[in-house]
Amino acid sequence: MKTISNGLKKIIAPALAVLGLSALSTSVLAQYPNKPIKMIIGYSAGGAADKLIRPIAERTAKIIGQPFIMEYRPGAGASIALDLIAKADPDGYTLHITDSGPMVILPNLRKLAYDPLKDFTNIAMIAGGGTVIVVRPDSPAKDIKTLIALAKKDPSKWSYGTSGIGGVGHLAGEQLNKRENLNITHVPYKGGNPAVVEVLGGHVPFLFSSLGSAATQLEAGTLKPLAVTSLKRSVMLPNVPTLDESGYKGFDAAIWFSIVGPKGLPAEVMAKLVPAFNEVMKDPAVIKGINVDGYDMMPMTPGQMDDLVKKDLAHWGKIIKDANVRDE
Repeated sequence: MKTISNGLKKIIAPALAVLGLSALSTSVLAQYPNKPIKMIIGYSAGGAADKLIRPIAERTAKIIGQPFIMEYRPGAGASIALDLIAKADPDGYTLHITDSGPMVILPNLRKLAYDPLKDFTNIAMIAGGGTVIVVRPDSPAKDIKTLIALAKKDPSKWSYGTSGIGGVGHLAGEQLNKRENLNITHVPYKGGNPAVVEVLGGHVPFLFSSLGSAATQLEAGTLKPLAVTSLKRSVMLPNVPTLDESGYKGFDAAIWFSIVGPKGLPAEVMAKLVPAFNEVMKDPAVIKGINVDGYDMMPMTPGQMDDLVKKDLAHWGKIIKDANVRDE
């Protein structure tokens, strides 16, 4: 019996140790969060991602009982920040506000250290929206159909500006070129604001702009909107038609912002974060701020976000391949 008892001990002891560790881990996770959470931002302070996440983080902190500490890691189209998240511990203390650029566009343009489908846990969708096609009020293009007709008639006189190569504006322009058999030259600028300045100065005939970058000029009437590139009209510009409504069926070029963490976030962590972020996203003040910045609400579950990433990877991949878009 003594021999049997010792044998049982050898079998049971490791199992008990594992159970003990599991219980400890569960206990620790049940107390999550018990320290500040780092929020990585892949762009410089003051940019669109920073403006979107700050009020959300402040309100979410009150719900979960711990503050968010903003950490800026700009560079390489925000792919540096995503790479950091892919390598972070999946403990819920390192999160990231990302967007469709580094998640579904850059992977189609260059080799990256992360896999957008395998290396992240989708937590909450913040917002999204299309770009807006704008011209000066004195432009001969009074609507989007007129613009395309003029560009087809004399493409040498037409070019379009964007905030840079590989952005949603650039790919929307190439998508339109491909669909309508146009040959409009792309003129990239280093950011949305410089691009707006150039179209105002008459240096480029029209522009694919983020709504946020063009908002002041649209309100002042110094830029005229012709169409938005998302499938749905923008809350900010409810009277401006989509390209889809204007006869270019199925045209969809939109950007979105979301909150992600490393792959393998425990269920206990997700059970705290997902409801907290979703509650904040219903706050009228948060919704108003998002709309003012030119974006619309896009409520989604983590599973729906998984599907969106997969769908958009294929969507942008086809556009990039068909238009033979090259990285900078």
